[in-house]
Amino acid sequence: MRFSARSSALAATVAAASLVLAGCAGDDAGGGEAGAATLDIATLTNAQSLDPKDAIGGALPYFQAVYDTLVRRAPDGSYQPMLATKWAYDESRTKLSLTLRENVKFSDGTAFDADAVKANLEHFKNGGGGAAKTLAPLKQVTVQDAAHLTLVLSAPDPAMLFHLSDAAGLMASPAKLADGSLKTTPIGTGPYTLDKGKTAIGNKYAFQRKEDYWGQKLPYESLTISVFDNETAVVNGLRTGQIDSAVIQDANQQVALASDSRLKKTDFTFDFQGLLLFDRGGAHTPALREAEVRQALNLAIDRQTMLDKIRQGRGEITNQIYGPETEAYDKALDSHYAHDPAKARQLLAKAGYSDGFTLKLPRVSAIVSDALASSIKADLEAVGVTVAWDQLDGASALQKIYREKAYSAMVMNIGQSPNDWVATQDQVAPGTFNMFGTTDATVKRLLPEIQAGSKQEAGDAARALNKHLVEQGWFVPFYRMTYQIVSGPDVEVTPQSGMAVPSIYNYTPAAS
Repeated sequence: MRFSARSSALAATVAAASLVLAGCAGDDAGGGEAGAATLDIATLTNAQSLDPKDAIGGALPYFQAVYDTLVRRAPDGSYQPMLATKWAYDESRTKLSLTLRENVKFSDGTAFDADAVKANLEHFKNGGGGAAKTLAPLKQVTVQDAAHLTLVLSAPDPAMLFHLSDAAGLMASPAKLADGSLKTTPIGTGPYTLDKGKTAIGNKYAFQRKEDYWGQKLPYESLTISVFDNETAVVNGLRTGQIDSAVIQDANQQVALASDSRLKKTDFTFDFQGLLLFDRGGAHTPALREAEVRQALNLAIDRQTMLDKIRQGRGEITNQIYGPETEAYDKALDSHYAHDPAKARQLLAKAGYSDGFTLKLPRVSAIVSDALASSIKADLEAVGVTVAWDQLDGASALQKIYREKAYSAMVMNIGQSPNDWVATQDQVAPGTFNMFGTTDATVKRLLPEIQAGSKQEAGDAARALNKHLVEQGWFVPFYRMTYQIVSGPDVEVTPQSGMAVPSIYNYTPAAS
């Protein structure tokens, strides 16, 4: 699942392609010419562990510093060689053959080879991390020789290359997978090593560039990732030059930075914010079983006012969970539901709820501000739906939302993956955000077509699914939120497709 930097700390505690996809040619992966600069990045996301099995969401840069992935995802989302130099599917798309880069060693001297890849993939799949499910289709790994192996899948997975360029593709020394030491002492083939003498786990992570890195050296001799608990402190660090770059999510902080001409600012969208309706079968809230009720909730929300007042206009209204980079995306669906309280009341009455009903929602303050909570409550109560907020802390949220399944819906910030199958698996298939496993005949028909169809068939099915979900009110999205990459005058940063934060490869010294 793709969470924002702000929500990934909570997330970390919980748990179609063409027939042949071949890697591009090339011997090196990495940044440009090596320099002697230091790069200081600020984040709100802490790495609970540096073991690759625990990698997820906005914490990925910590891992990229020390671990290479099998496949590299370029800023535009295209796939490039990294530790794997070539890849190809068989006709059934259930066997993915990889050719590996040779003469690469982990920083402890262990050789990188096919046996190391097999050990890492099994470690990740069975490790219980928040992203472990991304390798659920991996049935077995067959090693042909040191440089060749095959991933055997239980069914086609249109997102497998995406996952191998993400957390599931991170490679650690196989000699360290079993002893637990990777949590604090990461050993990979990546461009940096952790400088433990300058690192304070949970607070500041310092990395030193490898001089014997197999690829092109990144332009910064040292990399520091500092953890902050609020964006005000991050903004102050940017203004004083103590921090070189950070992603600013809060709209008010973005507005406050607008007048600072010394800082560079790049807008991008990744997360949408919305009300996720888990209980479409009516287990806790019978009203949500009715499509008219879910449609009424969509009509009741005054998205434009919320965007203007809460986000200072920093975003784009949407009624769909799929983002603009996906095949499923349809711009017309962004405005499918106009704010229409009268029509919402009519639909509630048609569904048998003219007197309304009560919707109990969990509230985690890091996601749902006072202003957002008040706005949602006012909009829904205007059409007769009583909102009861249940204040939770991080620990109780994990227990009550994901384990006890105590709520019918929840407000969340969720990244809009560029990969249709990633978004579909995260939010439509049974799992974390379809915890009750609800479905219908249309969804049952379309999911296999997205998973196993040709590129054209999968794209058509994804668009049909998106339209169906919007029309049936499976979710109540509010808007895609505009975030801002902010950097000092000496640093250039490029947004990264599929991530809420830039990849570490996306930072370069500004041209003088």
